Amino acid sequence: MSSAGSHDPVHGLSFDIEDWFHVIGVPELEDSTTWADRESLVERRTDQILQICDDHGVKATFFVVGWIADRHPGLMRRIAEAGHEFGSHTHWHRLLFTLDRPTFREDLRRSIASIEDRTGLQVPGFRAPCFSLTPGCEWVGDELLDAGIRYDASLFPVPRENGGYPCPRAPHLFETPSGRRIPTLPMSVARIGPVVTGFSGGSYLRLLPIRLVESLFRRREKAGIPGVVYLHPRDFAPDCPRVPMGLRRRFNLHAGLASTERKLRRLLERFAFVPCSELVNRHFPVDEGNACSTS
Repeated sequence: MSSAGSHDPVHGLSFDIEDWFHVIGVPELEDSTTWADRESLVERRTDQILQICDDHGVKATFFVVGWIADRHPGLMRRIAEAGHEFGSHTHWHRLLFTLDRPTFREDLRRSIASIEDRTGLQVPGFRAPCFSLTPGCEWVGDELLDAGIRYDASLFPVPRENGGYPCPRAPHLFETPSGRRIPTLPMSVARIGPVVTGFSGGSYLRLLPIRLVESLFRRREKAGIPGVVYLHPRDFAPDCPRVPMGLRRRFNLHAGLASTERKLRRLLERFAFVPCSELVNRHFPVDEGNACSTS
């Protein structure tokens, strides 16, 4: 579906570009010195994502791990040449609440430089690994603004593994400790029976029936609140390598992988999607001083 008019309901389309071995909480994968020797699926599955977007005439935001940008410059060029925008997903894909402020600052700026050096494009957005911008990490907002980031997509409005931040469910301005404000696109959550949960990305999208997901997108449209899709290359990979991990973790990472492409294509057929920066600009116009630019 092509882009809708400025007043039509639209949603954000995004992909977190990391490899399967960047998952957090799996002891065998924690040593980054082993990553380069592991089988990679990021190029093949990101190319699949690019083809899906091209088939449906949509543009998206690709939140890239800086380590990936360094090792796969050709992939970065293909994303750029296809007209998509970039965001930072940090350089080493570590949980924010495990980092001190100087370490995060260095990691963020390194990731931005890695992406910009290989694409020639600015990086207006940021998403924390595992949505790990949690209470106590508000200083991250100041570091983002100081690094030239124009919007954040790190908040998950309900508790989840490694994340969760109590906040409005609609796009809003997040106030930093210095009193500045940064536009924020919270991830989509909804009440399903007695539970408030995510539904528009990762294992949530893979595991929920697509008709239920569609109804939740329509519910948000009626409320005037956009949804945000977020998926990873590994979400499209039934052949994703397996390593030892707990049963719950294995289920969350591997269940429903064969359904991801079908579900994404169906959403793209039925709803209008734009990159995250365009969604930000619709909610925080230029005259509010918050416009995002990727040029």
